[in-house]
Amino acid sequence: MWRRAVPYLAYAYVTFVGRTNRTRVVGEEVRERLHSRGRRFIYAFWHQRQVYFTWTHRGVDAAILVSRSRDGEMIAETMRLSRIEAVRGSSTRGGAGAAKEMVDILRAGRDVGITPDGPKGPARRVKPGVLRVAQLSGCPVVPIGNALSRRLELARAWDRFHVPLPFGRAAVVYGEPLEVGPSDDLEAKARELEVELDRVTEAADRLVAE
Repeated sequence: MWRRAVPYLAYAYVTFVGRTNRTRVVGEEVRERLHSRGRRFIYAFWHQRQVYFTWTHRGVDAAILVSRSRDGEMIAETMRLSRIEAVRGSSTRGGAGAAKEMVDILRAGRDVGITPDGPKGPARRVKPGVLRVAQLSGCPVVPIGNALSRRLELARAWDRFHVPLPFGRAAVVYGEPLEVGPSDDLEAKARELEVELDRVTEAADRLVAE
């Protein structure tokens, strides 16, 4: 019963947090520019910062990769309440099938999203899955970061997971699209994506500290 209740409580809490924070969005024209050209893309964001995106991207036409763990079940249901579709899989369970499903979704004309260091880390290290999806689909990766002036950091979590708090300032920052060609070195592309993800995340941190 408790596990069934958690998604509804989480949804209500994030709604409260979103409505009581002043949120600034920087670089959203990146998304608009790609869509105006008929292109879909892959959102990439660090696992640590995923919660607030269920508010800022509520109702977007996208499907987000969520692990097949028991916790993933609750996350997927919270996303459903937020009108965000979940694709179930991870680097350790159901990864190949989930990657194929995400490529199919992109080719059907919708965006997808991946936490490239999830679900278990190491923190802020890009795993190859997101780049393979980009390579197979021909769609770019768009790095995004967020930050809140008031938050809890879970010190025992592998990524010092952020829990957003109400009554503060928030920021979302988009980076430039990263293209992954058929012959590109995925390790080199992973380093590029790590640098850009850190850049937009740190930019969001600076905006809420101003």
